[in-house]
Amino acid sequence: MMSSSSGSALGVDFGTTNSVVAWADSPEGAQLVPLRAPDGETSVFRSALCFWEEPSARRGMAYDAGPWAIAEYLEAPLDSRFVQSFKSVAASPLFERANIYNNALRFEDMGQMFLERLVHHAGNGLKNRPPRVIVGRPVEYAGARADAALARERYDRMFADFGTELHYVFEPLGAALSYARQIDHESTVLVGDFGGGTTDFSVVKIAERGAKKRCQPLASAGIGIAGDQFDFRLMDRLVLPLLGKGSAYRSFEKLLEIPGGYFADFGNWSKLAMMRNRKTLDGLRKMMRDAVEPEKLAVMIALIEHEQGFPLYDAIGKVKRALSSEDEAEFRFAGGGVDISARVTRREFEEWIAADLQRIEAVMEKALAKAGVEAHQIDRVFLTGGSSLIPAISAMFARRFGADRLAMGDELTSIAYGLALIGMEENPAEWTV
Repeated sequence: MMSSSSGSALGVDFGTTNSVVAWADSPEGAQLVPLRAPDGETSVFRSALCFWEEPSARRGMAYDAGPWAIAEYLEAPLDSRFVQSFKSVAASPLFERANIYNNALRFEDMGQMFLERLVHHAGNGLKNRPPRVIVGRPVEYAGARADAALARERYDRMFADFGTELHYVFEPLGAALSYARQIDHESTVLVGDFGGGTTDFSVVKIAERGAKKRCQPLASAGIGIAGDQFDFRLMDRLVLPLLGKGSAYRSFEKLLEIPGGYFADFGNWSKLAMMRNRKTLDGLRKMMRDAVEPEKLAVMIALIEHEQGFPLYDAIGKVKRALSSEDEAEFRFAGGGVDISARVTRREFEEWIAADLQRIEAVMEKALAKAGVEAHQIDRVFLTGGSSLIPAISAMFARRFGADRLAMGDELTSIAYGLALIGMEENPAEWTV
């Protein structure tokens, strides 16, 4: 294995929820790039943007990213616009532009803004970036009618100024190369990456330590179901009924169910961030006048008007994480004049995501079939990504492969680390999509 012609490489895991950057100048190891945060230093940068009006700024709008975006939003939620999980629209032909303070922003515009602030908060860590940059991408993009070619065009524009030699590599392959550090003998490994927007699998043959080429990709498969979908299941079952989902309104002496479009948008981060507009709020107020339970729609309106989307979803995320270690948890939210709560058991949550897990398992089987590998031929299963910590997920793999073959760890950083190592190979194009 020879190093890159530049002598160093950058691995970028641009994730739906979090982003991580790693730097390598040797095939033997990489290091995570430290990033400044309001409360110290971090290597995990939230994939979020916050915008606020600033007459002296370009376009009359200032912005920040990552934990700084969260801090700006929490300081003045009514005077800012907060956007996260925008990676989820990368492949969507239905998404063209987001209108923020009269600025029409394409996906790549938001992506470039995000990278610009990430570089700023890296300080000297990214001052002299190498020309070779390895960018992770999902095996299958999230969203209906996902268009991989469109996502590639948008990624190319997003990363145009980030490096002169760009390579795109399936995210679980980055995790595979990272995990290979822990293996000293020949092994066939199944890697499962459970992110925010997608779940991806790769089957990789790992050679013994010291071999010229340590990893050989055999096959990959993915699906646009992951952490955000599990959050939506909690939102749909716990929160949306408190906001009027399933209730009725009167129309010409008939009782009709309140249109589901409002609740579908509220349950989707990329759309919820755009619901604070006159047309949507006027429509909800009109519906509220004829609603059987107007107080529920009033709660939804208050949440939208007071920009409470982020803390609301943060509360959902806390419940999901609590259910990874507890049998029961309480969802509770207070903000914007709203105070709501509900209890949920782990068993209920697992029932709500059961169909999603079945589809994920089918994609895992697809990866094995494409690789021509039987389950008993898999020596190790390495699970990474935040959602891999959900007990129902690890239990699914324990049933299929045996608990003794499962390995977990570096849930948020393994992909970036491995991508940087791929960048140190003589020909990283062997890994690229």
